[in-house]
Amino acid sequence: MIELAQLDLRADAAAQRVVKDETVAVTFAAEPGELMSLEGPNRYALGDAIITGSTGERWVVSRERFDAKYLPADAALAHGTPGAYRNRPAVVLARRMDEPFTIVRSAGGDRLTGAAGDWVMQYAPGDYGVVKAERFAKVYRIAD
Repeated sequence: MIELAQLDLRADAAAQRVVKDETVAVTFAAEPGELMSLEGPNRYALGDAIITGSTGERWVVSRERFDAKYLPADAALAHGTPGAYRNRPAVVLARRMDEPFTIVRSAGGDRLTGAAGDWVMQYAPGDYGVVKAERFAKVYRIAD
C-alpha cells in the first residue's frame, strides 16, 4: 500500500481539475464523536456537519468548512438547520490511483484509505480526501 505524504497535485500531470455537483442530507453533531466512513474514521466536534451523500455514503465536514462550502438546497431552510444542502461549485484537484493508498486528511487528522481505482482529492494545500471510484463517476465532472 502506498502512503501518500506531502502530496501536491498542482504539479502532478496526472491530476485533473474536477467539480462536484450534489445535493446532500445534513445533520449537525450534538456532541463530539466519530463516524466510520468507507475511507476511514471521521472524528467530529460539537456542531460539525454529518453528511449523507446522494449515493448513501456518510462523512463529516467541520462546521467552518461546511459553512463556506454548502448552501441550503431550499431557500426556506435556514443555514445551520438540518436538511438538504448543495455544495457550492468549486474546482478541486483529483488523481485516480492505480494502487491501494493511504493519506492523512490534514495535519494531525484522520488517516483515510483508498483502493486501486479510487481518487485522491486535494481541496487545498494540506487538505485531502478520498473518493471511491463509483461515487466519483456519479458526482464529479471535469471542470471547464
